[in-house]
Amino acid sequence: MSDIKIFQEKKVRTQWDEKKEDWWFSVVDVVNILTDSKDFLTARKYWNKLKQRLNEEGSELVTNCHQLKMQSSDGKFYLTDVLDTKGILRLVQSIPSKKAEPFKVWLAQVGSERLDEIVDPQKAIDRGVEFYRQKGYPAEWITQRLLTIKMRKELTDEWKELGIEKESDYAILTNEMTKAWSGLSVQEYKQLKNLKKENLRDNMTNIELVLNMLAEVTTTALSKQEKSQTFEENQSVARRGGGVAKTAKKKYEKELGQKIISPVNAKDKNLLEVKKDKK
Repeated sequence: MSDIKIFQEKKVRTQWDEKKEDWWFSVVDVVNILTDSKDFLTARKYWNKLKQRLNEEGSELVTNCHQLKMQSSDGKFYLTDVLDTKGILRLVQSIPSKKAEPFKVWLAQVGSERLDEIVDPQKAIDRGVEFYRQKGYPAEWITQRLLTIKMRKELTDEWKELGIEKESDYAILTNEMTKAWSGLSVQEYKQLKNLKKENLRDNMTNIELVLNMLAEVTTTALSKQEKSQTFEENQSVARRGGGVAKTAKKKYEKELGQKIISPVNAKDKNLLEVKKDKK
């Protein structure tokens, strides 16, 4: 989940890594704060020079620096240099700044809050509710979305137990399951909803979420029962799980005379709660 953290009234773009259980922080945002740069261009130039010096010194900080798509002030997503909590603490030590110490305290607080959420999942749920509420999502939709997050985690945990760890493999299995119930690949589904980097589930109607969740719950149950030994077997399980949701989808559409797969996206969040498209 992407998020914005505030430090002394300045924004720091962050992204939570479920696998690492750690935050990624935008380096240029942190540099901007610690150097009191007048703008992000100045901060970016400072970081580029510092990165060059650290690289010449053989610092692992540059090696551990990654890039993630993060939303800029113009609303678009760009590849941005990021560091995890450990890397940011190392970065702070490389920048002479009076703000270094309070920044370390701030980072510790951010990490502590997340650890609290891992110990007490209710705190994570509360944070998720507030996240979607602030973005203007309807209350009923939020309830469905949070439940899908829980079901998704149970599925990915099951895949991990079977030795599936690569993000690309998760994507393949998810694509098999999604296509089985919706008739569309994940990419085709996103194209229908006019999405690029946005999360597909954050742009599903409540009934789309329910059926996608049914596919994931069924896939998890089948996987626990059969404990597939090969990736190909897991693909088959994913398709069968999606097939159960496909059957429910056909029954729903026949009974209500409504198509479930919809181009509606989160640009009009109120439409996510009520399915209006007719045959």
